[in-house]
Amino acid sequence: MKQVFTGIAELYTPRERLERAAFAVRDGRFVWVGAEKDLPEEYRTWPRADLGGRGAVPGLVDAHSHLVYGGNRLGEYLKRARGESYEAILAAGGGIYATVRATHAASEDELYEWAKARAALFLAQGVTAIEIKSGYGLLPEAELKMLRVIRRLQETLPQHVFPTLLAHVVPQGWERKKYVAMFTGELIPEVARSGLAEAVDVFCDEGAFTLKETRRILEAALLHNLKIKLHAEQIAHTGATKLAAELGALSADHLEQTTSADWEALAQSGTVGTVLPGAAVILRKPFPNARAMWDAGVRVAIATDHNPGSSPLFSPWLGMQLTVSLGRLSLEEALMAHTENAALALGRADLGKIEPGAWADFVVVDSPHALKPLYHWGNQLIYAVYVSGNKALPPSGA
Repeated sequence: MKQVFTGIAELYTPRERLERAAFAVRDGRFVWVGAEKDLPEEYRTWPRADLGGRGAVPGLVDAHSHLVYGGNRLGEYLKRARGESYEAILAAGGGIYATVRATHAASEDELYEWAKARAALFLAQGVTAIEIKSGYGLLPEAELKMLRVIRRLQETLPQHVFPTLLAHVVPQGWERKKYVAMFTGELIPEVARSGLAEAVDVFCDEGAFTLKETRRILEAALLHNLKIKLHAEQIAHTGATKLAAELGALSADHLEQTTSADWEALAQSGTVGTVLPGAAVILRKPFPNARAMWDAGVRVAIATDHNPGSSPLFSPWLGMQLTVSLGRLSLEEALMAHTENAALALGRADLGKIEPGAWADFVVVDSPHALKPLYHWGNQLIYAVYVSGNKALPPSGA
């Protein structure tokens, strides 16, 4: 497929801002980007699509989500709003464990249909690539069930989908040592053999896994040629961020309790620091200091952390707006954090940007101003979404 897109009033690549821009797409990838007046001769005979003087930005990348789950935790949300802590609810057998029970009770078909509907809401807001974690199964077969659902989503959704095996918490009734031995000696090898996940993540925090346990799980993942990432310093400072940097993790996520020494470690290693605004605000935790991280040289990403408990957030735009207001990034930096930098948190340099060689994923804004969705809180002004050069929203005929 060959096509030239013209009539772009303002384009963020995201590193560069262009006016009256155009780009050419062949076989799902950008092959040329620039000012419309400079369109090379070789592309002038290609079929054209006029975007009508609208703005455009790269497709958004959500590098941290828990999109597959059963049930909801509205009751927990009500309790937290009245002052009960997340940690107390988890210790009482609620929180993650409540979602585990609901996920166990659901069939693969049910989990698939629910997650597919959630993914459609993300597509409507311009999310063209999304990481989806397991972690609500805990037991081996239940974790594999979740990963099979994610594979099905990977095969059927219009978006790029990245599956991750998550070591979330120790199941109730299990001895910690035996669970870690099972996870490292049985589950990780099976997932690597079957190709059901590309990466392994560990929730290293109070009530979850210790730093020592986390190291053992991540080293097992690396031994089986899986990429690694961490939930780090959300509730308490555990040292997980420095471990992520030491082991060459793709990303360290959350980062509410991080220090300047942690930021220096991330900057030196190239590990992406992913902030999750929804969880920080909803759990009333300190908002990650995105400004200081960015200035320290950390490649900062933003993700929704969509999950039924600590971040029932469906809007990447709201996540960016919160990071601008509370984390003090500029609008341009926030866009880069949810596009190019977020793609790097998935180990992909060919997503989240509009440049030759990258996948042709982009969002057409219903305004000549490409950053207008970041100005309009609650009304994102999305006109169309393209994945690999194909219009994914609105669907054909709409």
